[in-house]
Amino acid sequence: MDKLWAMQAFVAIIDRGSITAAADALDTSTPSLVRTLAALEQELGVRLLNRTTRRQQLTDEGMEYLERSRRILAEVSEAEAAVSARRTAPEGRLVVTAPALFGRLHLAPLATEFVTRFPQVRIELLLLDRVVNLLEEGIDLAVRIAHLPDSSLVAVTLGQIRRVVCATPALLRRTGTPREPQELARRPVVRFSTTLGARDEWEFWEAGRRRMVAVEGPFACNQADAAIDACLQGLGFGRFLSYQVQSLVAAGKLKLVLEEFEPEPRTVHALFARQKAAVPKVRVFVDFLVEVFARRGSAAARRTRR
Repeated sequence: MDKLWAMQAFVAIIDRGSITAAADALDTSTPSLVRTLAALEQELGVRLLNRTTRRQQLTDEGMEYLERSRRILAEVSEAEAAVSARRTAPEGRLVVTAPALFGRLHLAPLATEFVTRFPQVRIELLLLDRVVNLLEEGIDLAVRIAHLPDSSLVAVTLGQIRRVVCATPALLRRTGTPREPQELARRPVVRFSTTLGARDEWEFWEAGRRRMVAVEGPFACNQADAAIDACLQGLGFGRFLSYQVQSLVAAGKLKLVLEEFEPEPRTVHALFARQKAAVPKVRVFVDFLVEVFARRGSAAARRTRR
């Protein structure tokens, strides 16, 4: 039997709600679809649907087979699209995820520029400060700022971002500018952390060695925006990714300190499933990001470890 056709028929029966409706959608006869479903169940050795005169209901085996069938059919569709990808203009829905603040500041403007250039593409941005599973959540592409573990995903490097320590000019006048990392242990800090309540240590590098400094302060938050606002109010020194405070530093509202002790910069990656590498909407968008980030420098690290 044609297993892919049988999977397609089975999925259509579920999606359309009945064998008759699925037969109409697939342009085949109802008896033919009944035979296909019966043959599929016989070959698998399990019942996929419990059928009565009024309704049909998935069995446990049917639910599992439906999920796997959808995944296989999607991969086949992607593979077929990849064959002619180089000759096809990007089009369709493109779902992209990124960290919330980075997405608002950098990715959203690029997404609007991209859809202006390619009007057949519809971009949906999912801005979250958590790692999402691309395959399980139907995401085409993720932009992540981190050292990545080994993965089956394809990773394209876009640039690097520094981790910087900053404070208001007023706070620096009041407490003095720290000359070495350990001085922060005796100064107030604003903590931006996803694990509130835990003891916080900031990473620095000195004389080629990693150095951790325990810090404390009057305010902590798991959202960067709120922590940056507290830093701007002079509540303490803050540690953020360079893009998060870039405009504030340029405006003189915050000043960077301890730059020569910064840890290794974090790499910005575009991540996507291997089977999507040649899909036009994904491939062209990644090429666009690489081009723009290279041109703008991606708020890249300007300093090296000392």
